[in-house]
Amino acid sequence: MGTASSHRRLEILRSMILVRAFEDRLTEMSRQGDCLPGMQILSTGQEAAVAAVRVLREEDVLVTNHRSHAHLLARGADARGLMAEIMGKATGVNQGKSGTLHLIVPEVNALMTSTVVGAGPPMAAGAAFAQQYRGEESITAVFFGDGAAAEGSVHEAMNLAAVWKLPLLFVCENNRWAGAQPLEVHFAGESLAARAASYGMVAETVDGNDADAVYEAAARLAGGTRRGDGPAFLELLTYRMHGHSESDHQRYVDPEELRLWARRDPIETYVTRLTEEAVCTGPQGEAMQREAAEIVADAVAYAEASPHPLPEAALDHVWSRDSRQGGNAPTSPHSREVSASPGA
Repeated sequence: MGTASSHRRLEILRSMILVRAFEDRLTEMSRQGDCLPGMQILSTGQEAAVAAVRVLREEDVLVTNHRSHAHLLARGADARGLMAEIMGKATGVNQGKSGTLHLIVPEVNALMTSTVVGAGPPMAAGAAFAQQYRGEESITAVFFGDGAAAEGSVHEAMNLAAVWKLPLLFVCENNRWAGAQPLEVHFAGESLAARAASYGMVAETVDGNDADAVYEAAARLAGGTRRGDGPAFLELLTYRMHGHSESDHQRYVDPEELRLWARRDPIETYVTRLTEEAVCTGPQGEAMQREAAEIVADAVAYAEASPHPLPEAALDHVWSRDSRQGGNAPTSPHSREVSASPGA
């Protein structure tokens, strides 16, 4: 592989290591009883999915779900702002109002996140329709899990996207668990990709713990979508190494199953491969680990030192100013882009 490819693979590894370090710190804080508002829902063991994010261009739209930290960090979201938001602080990416489950980062075109299972694909279809309507070359990518894939909203979004040939890439992280339900008790059929193919779109299933396989498939499918071929579906076969949230201790999981998947850790296997192919040296990998640790430590320190939102800022970014009121709608001194206007 060429220099550009080697650089890209190193950057994917760097993203995976940062995601693991970021979420390991959240795990540590949760288990120490630190005050973290909301459920901490992590992607430990699923980090190779960041490779699918890396195929997106700056102008593309990202729609994600409650397990969003990996996608947002890989997209380039500021670790400080994310950590502050997770801790409910005013310096967070959403001024402490979304918490961990509804993170939105317009700066990196991550415009919609919902913890409602299956809510992302319909919103993504809307974003993709807007791109198509405006004649843009950009696409939308939406991430969701195997549990969400059974929701009627996801089927409706796939059908609509196929009918209208929307520039939409569906990425399903099939981590084999929907809450506490294993895949075999909530899924019927050959594969999730086969379901998508029934709507007439190109669909592929790949090893979701293999970052190279994820990148290559995502790049290929995104390319077709960008050329006007319509939507595509990518199923990533991976595994959720933690419970649904950090308060879920996975007592329903066979320990041997966890040990089996631990041997397929996406970061460890990728480091081994890149080292064997002389793409990454031991010192490079160690430097990435130190860099990630420093970024996370800085993010936590920043969040801990940040203030909580002021009560009077609660209505900021809720109402827009109504021009029919002659521009006299109330304005909060803490408002940023949109003024609070209870009368709107």
